[in-house]
Amino acid sequence: MLLVEDLEASYGDSKVLFGMSLSISQGEVVTLLGRNGMGKTTTINTIFGLVKPRGGRISVHGRDVAGLSPHRIARMGLGLVPEGRMIFPNLTVAENLIATARTGGKKGKWTLERVCALFPRLKERASNMGNQLSGGEQQMLAIGRALMTNPDLVVLDEATEGLAPLIRDQIWDCLAKLKAEGEAILVIDKNVDALTRFADRHYVVEKGRVVWSGTTQALKDSPGIKDRFLKV
Repeated sequence: MLLVEDLEASYGDSKVLFGMSLSISQGEVVTLLGRNGMGKTTTINTIFGLVKPRGGRISVHGRDVAGLSPHRIARMGLGLVPEGRMIFPNLTVAENLIATARTGGKKGKWTLERVCALFPRLKERASNMGNQLSGGEQQMLAIGRALMTNPDLVVLDEATEGLAPLIRDQIWDCLAKLKAEGEAILVIDKNVDALTRFADRHYVVEKGRVVWSGTTQALKDSPGIKDRFLKV
């Protein structure tokens, strides 16, 4: 579904990615792990065309998308839940969701009703403006908005950053439900223990390149990886 090979990217003269490679297949949940500033968000932004690659290959469903505009990449089946959520503050919850609604290869699997069933809190707050929501509600809305595009792959950048523990658990439960429905997910988060409850594979990133990759069981069996690359 998504294949990234030897990806390189820079901000001006500052090189950030040094040959990043990863892949995701249908129905997989894959994580990008690493400390702050190691290139995880830049990887996501480059995949989505928000940062222009300096080298390497990005393919979606076998088609090379490196260098395409963000809206063309999104239309190929990628849904982004960005860091910072970036919901529309002056639209209601319902308007935020309707604004991004798109039928796709799944023939409109995700509708307003289905998103509200996944997140009942959004139904309760449907008429509230985006800027009237709590951080957790905004994150639910951001996930719902991505689902309303009916993507083949959902990408979450800092899925639970700054959220209260109870809300984090709700987000993890949501992602587990999406996995059970066969959704492919790429997720960045610092809560490794929570991610290993449902993720299939992991990529550990250090200074713009993958330094380790493997299954959840392999990560659990490698405490040295977490000690060396993931602990603050």
